[in-house]
Amino acid sequence: MEPPMTLRPPRHPIERRAIGWWMLQSLAFPGPVLVASIVAFVLWESARPWLVVAVAGAVLLQLGASIVEPLWRYRVHRWEVTDDAVYALTGWLVREWRVTPISRVQTVDAIQGPAEQLLGLSTLRVTTASSRGAVNIGGLDKRVAADIAERLAEITQNTLGDAT
Repeated sequence: MEPPMTLRPPRHPIERRAIGWWMLQSLAFPGPVLVASIVAFVLWESARPWLVVAVAGAVLLQLGASIVEPLWRYRVHRWEVTDDAVYALTGWLVREWRVTPISRVQTVDAIQGPAEQLLGLSTLRVTTASSRGAVNIGGLDKRVAADIAERLAEITQNTLGDAT
């Protein structure tokens, strides 16, 4: 009988370029808020006293989202694929450890959004029979993600079970 799988930290860090990917993503919400606050400050003279607070808050939000979050996430995110399981550790404020037994894997995809393509990164999505949903490992080098997807396809073909 095989020993049970244990929840343990995965061994491999993601690519350092993921920091740039997260920095680009961070511009999606705080960036427009900051720009709108500055435009309102310049154009709306009677509202300037309270817009100073809005602009300062938007600047702090943007700095946190662009610098603190990506660096923190890089320190946390880890992954590992073995012949028995896929391990993932993600998050920054709330951390999530996931262990997916190979026998539960249904599909494996390597996905690249526009920013990931620009940086040569990819997200590995391992879809399982779990109600929790797919395991996503973002920030992998695109070649590494493709190799892992191929390896997982081979391992799952040779694994007994119906992935349910």
